[in-house]
Formats: sequence, structure tokens, C-alpha cells
Amino acid sequence: MLRKLYDWTVAKAEHPHSERWLAAISCMESSFFPIPPHPLLGLMCLARPDKAIRFAIITTIASVVGALIGYAIGFFLYETVGKALLAAIGLADDFPIAACYLRTYDVEIIILAGTTPVPFKLLTITAGFIHMALVPFILASIAGRALIFMSVGVLFRIFGARIKLFIDKYLGAVTAVFTVLLVGGFLALSLIGSGETAPDDACAAATLAAPVS
Repeated sequence: MLRKLYDWTVAKAEHPHSERWLAAISCMESSFFPIPPHPLLGLMCLARPDKAIRFAIITTIASVVGALIGYAIGFFLYETVGKALLAAIGLADDFPIAACYLRTYDVEIIILAGTTPVPFKLLTITAGFIHMALVPFILASIAGRALIFMSVGVLFRIFGARIKLFIDKYLGAVTAVFTVLLVGGFLALSLIGSGETAPDDACAAATLAAPVS
């Protein structure tokens, strides 16, 4: 089943409108869509290593545009739209702690979320809700998204054929590693505040009460 899905996605990656789909998914994922663009980007780069950097640029730009949409939802429409969106994708319980971490660490959390497979949309909506300064938010979003997506693009552009051979041979293992990274991203987000002052404890307590704007 996994192999069939892989082969199907690789075929779609060569579709004439694949770039539009990549841009759409990247934009939506930063604001409300539950599926990240990382797998599609990787498979498109596998299918066309010569266009890997182009795909990475498209993904980065679209993702930052989506981040601004998420920010706007949190800033203007949290009660009417944002709250329902987070509940629909199972992130409502994480919202207060995300707000606490953003108030404490600001751009560091945005960059972290941008470079790991954690739900970036949670941070973009939350950033708007707490009225995070817009320019630092944009710059942090660009830095985080570009770091991960451009790294993928450059790696596939240079080593595309060899990476494809490796994934073709060890697809199950690669999928397992991505799953571990996904879980690790969530753990990194939850533990980033650990230290002598234990701000993570204060943020954990924030989950017990409604966030304050």
C-alpha cells in the first residue's frame, strides 16, 4: 500500500499542474490545512531534481503567504474562525501553551516551528491572536520556512538521483524516520522552555486556563 501511494505521488509530481498544487498545499498548510507540504515537495524533487530549487522557492513563498493568512485569522477572526479551525484539526488544547511560548520566546518559536514538522498553522494563528509584531513574524517565517525547504531543494538538486535510489530501496525505513522526526518536533516544541527558571512549567499551567490577548 505504501509503495503504491509513493508511486502514485511521484507520478502526480510530474503532472503539468503539480507546481500549483504544491503552492496551494504549502499556503493552506500554514493557516488551516492539516497535511504538510514536505512529502509532496520531496517527491516532486525526486521526480525532477533539475527543478528542485524552483520547487523549494515556490514552497517557501507560498508557505509564508499562508503564514500571513494564519496570522490574519488569529488577529481578526480568532473567535469566529480561528477557534473552530484549531478544534477541527485537533490543536485547540495546544493553543494556550503555544501562546505562552510565543510571548516568552517570540521569533525563536516561529523559526523552530518553521524548520520542524510541527503544525506551523498553530503558531501562525496564535501569533496573530497575541498581536505579535508583524515584521519579526514575517522575517522569522521566511527564515524558518526557507531553511527547511531550501535545504531540501539544494540536497535534491545535488544528490537527487542517489537520494531517489536510496528511497526506492528503503521506503519503509525512510517513512519511519520521518515519523520519528515528526514526533521529535512536537517534543522539541514542548520542551524548548526548559531551564533554571522553568518557563515550561508556567506555560504548561497556561493550558489550564483560557489564553489572554
